[in-house]
Amino acid sequence: MAENNDTQAGAAGGQQGDENQPQFALQRVYIKDSSFEAPNTPTIFQEQWKPEVTMDLNTSHTDLGEGQYEVVLQLTLTAKIGDKTAYIVEVQQAGIFVVRNFDDSRQGQMLGAYCPNVLFPYARESVDTLVTKGSFPPLMLAPVNFDAIYQQALERRRQEQAGEAEQQNH
Repeated sequence: MAENNDTQAGAAGGQQGDENQPQFALQRVYIKDSSFEAPNTPTIFQEQWKPEVTMDLNTSHTDLGEGQYEVVLQLTLTAKIGDKTAYIVEVQQAGIFVVRNFDDSRQGQMLGAYCPNVLFPYARESVDTLVTKGSFPPLMLAPVNFDAIYQQALERRRQEQAGEAEQQNH
């Protein structure tokens, strides 16, 4: 028993000495908002089920102070059969993350890619639950490459800034 206490004290002491080391932790995962609409029920159930499903995806984060951030992954899915909307599902899956002592570019990647990647399985489950409770076939979303999306957003931002700089020079 005494050895365990010494080990725990040593681990705690080691953490204090590593205050400047990068820290990442998931504090909480929750649904911030969700909605399900099926505007053409019950007649849509009589249609042959071959929907066209589109997904809009967005991420945002809010600085809560002391290295804590709320990251929100918003998914909006629309299923249509022809010109009729079968359903619209929107889920805002959120989490509180500790992200401390990373350089700016790495912190941006953590908040813009890594955290949404952690949240996605929860959002996928929420979407599937809402769809099946609406009496539609299950909808299992394919994985999303948040790193690629983040890199594309960075590149788009760089191009916009370069265009603005060029306009200012003329």
